[in-house]
Amino acid sequence: MILTIDFETFYSQEFSLTKLTTEEYIRSPEFEVIGVAVQVDDGEPEWFSGDALQTHAFLSRFDWGNSTAVAHNAVFDGAILNWLYGIKPKGWVDTLSMARALHGTEVGGSLKVLAEHYKLGVKGTEVVNALGLRREQFGAEQLAQYGEYCKNDVALTWKLYKAMGDFPEVELSLIDITLRMFTEPVLQLDRLELTAHLLRVKSRKLEVLGKFDKAVLMSNPKFAEELLKLGVTPPMKVSPANGNQTYAFSKSDEEFTALLEHADVRVQALVAARLGTKSTLEETRTERLIGTAERGPLPVPLRYYAAHTGRWGGDDKLNLQNLPRGSLLKKCIIAPLGYYVLDSDSSQIEARTLAWLAGQTDLVEAFDRGEDVYRIMAARIYNKAEADITKEERFVGKTTILGAGYGMGPDRFQVQLKTFGVTIELKECKRIISTYRKTYERIPELWAEATKAIDAIMEGKHFTLGVNGLLNVDGKKGILLPNGLRLKYPNLRKHQDDDGDTELVYDTKKGKATILTRIYGGKVVENVCQALARIIIGDQMLIVNKKYRVVMTVHDAIACVVPEEEIHTAKEYIELCMRLRPSWAMDLPLNCEAGYGESYGDC
Repeated sequence: MILTIDFETFYSQEFSLTKLTTEEYIRSPEFEVIGVAVQVDDGEPEWFSGDALQTHAFLSRFDWGNSTAVAHNAVFDGAILNWLYGIKPKGWVDTLSMARALHGTEVGGSLKVLAEHYKLGVKGTEVVNALGLRREQFGAEQLAQYGEYCKNDVALTWKLYKAMGDFPEVELSLIDITLRMFTEPVLQLDRLELTAHLLRVKSRKLEVLGKFDKAVLMSNPKFAEELLKLGVTPPMKVSPANGNQTYAFSKSDEEFTALLEHADVRVQALVAARLGTKSTLEETRTERLIGTAERGPLPVPLRYYAAHTGRWGGDDKLNLQNLPRGSLLKKCIIAPLGYYVLDSDSSQIEARTLAWLAGQTDLVEAFDRGEDVYRIMAARIYNKAEADITKEERFVGKTTILGAGYGMGPDRFQVQLKTFGVTIELKECKRIISTYRKTYERIPELWAEATKAIDAIMEGKHFTLGVNGLLNVDGKKGILLPNGLRLKYPNLRKHQDDDGDTELVYDTKKGKATILTRIYGGKVVENVCQALARIIIGDQMLIVNKKYRVVMTVHDAIACVVPEEEIHTAKEYIELCMRLRPSWAMDLPLNCEAGYGESYGDC
């Protein structure tokens, strides 16, 4: 049975989801359900409005425990259904998540635009008239009209679900897991430690900023010097004006803004001050977690298919995907009593996938034998025996394996090394990149193959990409992945840049803006490898979740809660799950590292 549901709730100018997180909004004392509509399969939607007990009685008439619930933005309706009424459906489907996977940013995520796209009907506007009105303030006629509006939303959601009905079953299961991380929270928060941490963070920020005036903060050389004192190599870039190396200290420099999430709060404070931000990210995150801890367990907000490649992303103004390694905030995320948090991270999954997809058999076999591929690469670079490779040389080998696989050039490679505190002359960087490409020549060949795939998409032709023709370019539809979804490049075309050079670009929408995104063979390979890695992690997550509750996924890692008495057995089981090879890549060697503890930070 399918039960499609939509809640209508009180909102005002100050109390709304534009001002609050979903968690803050629903758990607030001001929160109120105005009414709810439910549709059974393809029947007529039924509207109900009453007090909390009456609404619970209405909802209890439906067989949720044996039904799949469907909603648009189901994280909202699912949280209300469980947090307020204690109802947990057998399964969840979110049409917003489905649309995100099928259309990316091409169409939009609102029910209104998706209904228009699929020609399903027109979404009403009665919600606008409900601004600031409590349930008892509605007149009978106005409440009836609001009910018709809600019923129409439910009918549109059902039609949208059916219109996207060929959606892969495995991905529907992943949507369900993702939603339950938020709607059925189990992780706890250490409020006392969070409060103490906030005081320390604010104190350190004042201590750091008290040492500098604006002239120091805005002087590139002086600012760089202060970063170095804190153990951070200032990020660099090539100046478009003269082609020379210069500091990357602007809001548009990703390596610089990434320092806002540095593990050292002093670094966060410096960068925030440079960018004109009043609070550091550590402060705002800590304050938000303290607020959550006061209201209950931690709902983990993850956005399904947040990235072009299908990876999950942070959501609800709390990006748990980017907590720095060693962050004390991780220590404050704790398992419920009688449980441990167990976190298992897939080892080098992108590098392994790349080698396998390219048919670089020697590298694949080295991974399979458990050899130190970083040391092997360093030995080739420095023409030395593996046993003689130093720690520093191995690091260069590691950076090469992990960074050069997608067509990175010597300039970019030099900058990347410098961010890690390693300075190498450009001429030497050119030699290292050349050595990598000669050592693993099938990988550059894959880039060339991917360039042909992009041409095929643009021309509406068919093409196969990767080992054994794994990936099919389905004309202009994009690259078909093993899970049945596609990597898409909307409006792919040739474009002339400011220098008069021709490049391939496609459209990415960010809000109302359309951004031209450059694409080339190496980037396609990166997209594909990340997408395949994400499919592998997703499959493993489903297997793990059959026995142990998955509560979070971060990049290539899966976090679970496990009963204390089962921890050793669970660790072996989860490690086994994360070494399982997909049916479409039985010769792709996979490995993982797992750890556990009372907190997420102990793993």
